[in-house]
Amino acid sequence: MMALTRNYTLFFFTLFSKKPPLFKPPLNLRTHSHPPSPKPTTHHHHHHLSTSLPIQHGSSPSSPLMSNKAKRRAYRDSPEGVLRHELDMCSKRGDVVEAIRLYDDARRKVLLLSDSDDGKRGGVDLGLERGFEIFEQMGRDGIDPNEATFTSAARLAARMEDPERAFELVKKMGRCGILPKLRSYGPALFGFCEKGEADRAYEVDTHMGDSGVAAEEPELAALLRLSVGKGKGDKVYEILHRVRASVRQVSEATVGVVEDWFCCDASAKVGEESWDTVKVKEGVVKGGGGWHGQGWLGKGKWEVSRTEMDKSGVCCSCGEKLVSIDINPLETEKFTSSLSKLASQKEVRASFNDFKEWLRSHGPFDAVIDGANVGLVNSQHFSFFQLNSVVNQACEMSPTKKLPLVILHTSRVHGGPAQNPKNKKLLETWRKSGALYVTPVGSNDDWYWLFAAVSCKSLLITNDEMRDHLFQLLGTSFFPRWKEKHQVRLSVSRAGLNLHMPPPYSIVIQESEGGSWHVPTVVGDDIETPRQWLCAMRASSMHLSTPSLKPRIPLFIIHFSSLLFAEKTIMWFDLESHVSFAAQRVLILEISRSASIDNAEPEGYVKLQLDFAKHC
Repeated sequence: MMALTRNYTLFFFTLFSKKPPLFKPPLNLRTHSHPPSPKPTTHHHHHHLSTSLPIQHGSSPSSPLMSNKAKRRAYRDSPEGVLRHELDMCSKRGDVVEAIRLYDDARRKVLLLSDSDDGKRGGVDLGLERGFEIFEQMGRDGIDPNEATFTSAARLAARMEDPERAFELVKKMGRCGILPKLRSYGPALFGFCEKGEADRAYEVDTHMGDSGVAAEEPELAALLRLSVGKGKGDKVYEILHRVRASVRQVSEATVGVVEDWFCCDASAKVGEESWDTVKVKEGVVKGGGGWHGQGWLGKGKWEVSRTEMDKSGVCCSCGEKLVSIDINPLETEKFTSSLSKLASQKEVRASFNDFKEWLRSHGPFDAVIDGANVGLVNSQHFSFFQLNSVVNQACEMSPTKKLPLVILHTSRVHGGPAQNPKNKKLLETWRKSGALYVTPVGSNDDWYWLFAAVSCKSLLITNDEMRDHLFQLLGTSFFPRWKEKHQVRLSVSRAGLNLHMPPPYSIVIQESEGGSWHVPTVVGDDIETPRQWLCAMRASSMHLSTPSLKPRIPLFIIHFSSLLFAEKTIMWFDLESHVSFAAQRVLILEISRSASIDNAEPEGYVKLQLDFAKHC
């Protein structure tokens, strides 16, 4: 009887963790879809949740072996199969009361006693309370809960607006020797954030770190929103840097929270009015560029705007130039080693080892081309002409004028368009030049071109977004940074395919030496649509940090008809940079024929690189 009870209680509570939950988590929690639970193929020593005799699946001299189809049908028609189906339907409909009724009915049949409720309480409240009754019943039945069970119980606590209970469940997991996951902390963390209990939320966050669980954007955004609402400038600064370190491009929701901070009164009051510039520069060097970590610099209100970057990384709003953050060579070596090990596990080891040997003898290459992707850009049919065009462009860009490495699957070189005589000749030319590698049958060529590009420290020409399962295995720390610096993407024009080099700046949250901030969003792709950025700069320091507002003197009036639209142009330059004109960053202010120098306002200027000696 006890074994039968344990079997059913575990089965029912598993529904909360493996099926769409009857008690939905808060909206700011992640929701994961799960594949249907596999139907059992064997039922040896299986206890059914009924007092009726279980269906026998074993063979006997008088009964032939049952086929898998017959077993599945027998399970589906069994009391347990019927119950599972009914519970699944309740889960899909969100019918808590009916699910609890089924639970009570099943336990009554097994234990010959009634646990059923009188039904007078509300459906949701009833479900939450009974959910914990089931969890406690598991303990009485001696069932050891796993991580999924604890997490489901924590979610029930969150629905009861009891984050304390959810947090205690996470702590209990540790005492039971179970490692909590990120999802385990969500109910407690989001619950405290929603209640505005900052200290408790920070405690959960600390517990996560101590357990080796890294917060992701939803958790960081919740902590950031809480800290902004409480006006905790130090916490906002800390969490903003954590977002910078773990999130490349920020969602619109998170950007909205950051914008709220820079626009609130509390942000104007925090910061140092004077600071050690040497320490700030040292912080930039130590961090690898793009941030200094010395705290808020300056005081006063912030000028906040949504803006874009020009091709060189200059902010179109404030004129600040973003930097390119270097990748540590040791990180690259470590990633190359990890990638090789992972690829060898996923691919036929001998085949991938052959490729590594070939690469050692024929490389390095300045560029690697994902042949299948390039040949199919903007086309339903593979185009060798298109692929060859990109090969030639990559060769021209190469400082050594060496052909790029083309990776193609064997199916691409032994069938279809590859049978065309011109294409055969092209393939043979690449092969003789050591610029073609054909991956074997059954292989995934993604591993090959990615490993080649990483190990050669070369450019990777592909429009593959690299977001599928294979690339998720590579993690979110190093790979996105490497991809940003090495991927060359393509666009289509009437002239053919155009190559778009990696940006000369890092698309990540940047904190300047002067204290301004630039936050990239997920809006825009920098090719067809410019990426949107949030720019925040102290209003009081703009005249010191922005070239457009520095003290300037009129230099002279000169005609640049081939360079500018206006016939009359007045050039301004920084007083501190008057010694040299060549390659200086200057501001061009266009004025009409009738405008005078005295009333010309420095608005609508265009910022560009100008070699004075060349144009005058």
